[in-house]
Amino acid sequence: MSSQAQVIKTRLPSPPPAVPVLLANVHAAVEELKAKDVVEIDVRGKSSVADFLVIASGTSTRHVKSIADEVVKFAKKLDVMPLGVEGEREAEWVLVDLGDVIVHIMLPRVREFYALERLWTVGDQPPERDEVETGAEDRL
Repeated sequence: MSSQAQVIKTRLPSPPPAVPVLLANVHAAVEELKAKDVVEIDVRGKSSVADFLVIASGTSTRHVKSIADEVVKFAKKLDVMPLGVEGEREAEWVLVDLGDVIVHIMLPRVREFYALERLWTVGDQPPERDEVETGAEDRL
């Protein structure tokens, strides 16, 4: 017995909202439901899939799912249908793909395990001043 694949109908408004407007709505949505530790990462030049990632934590699977639902609701107010929503059943990590902005809502333990912030920001930070000075002394 096979089941039919679920088809997600997507459409982007023409013209789609500007990325800053979409980001502001995502932040408003996650703030509305009191998401924890919200981080925005600029991935332009690192990924051709999206321009920004927004990562947030929920306190329970129900909270994670509710935050994701709120992000979708706020996007629809802009006439943006998500390109995809993944992970709602388990709700430990829900991904909402809004095109230029991808939103990850995770339980804290899942977020810590996958460490997306570190993955996407490696090399972004200049070395600490002490490390640079120590390295110079070691070469002398």
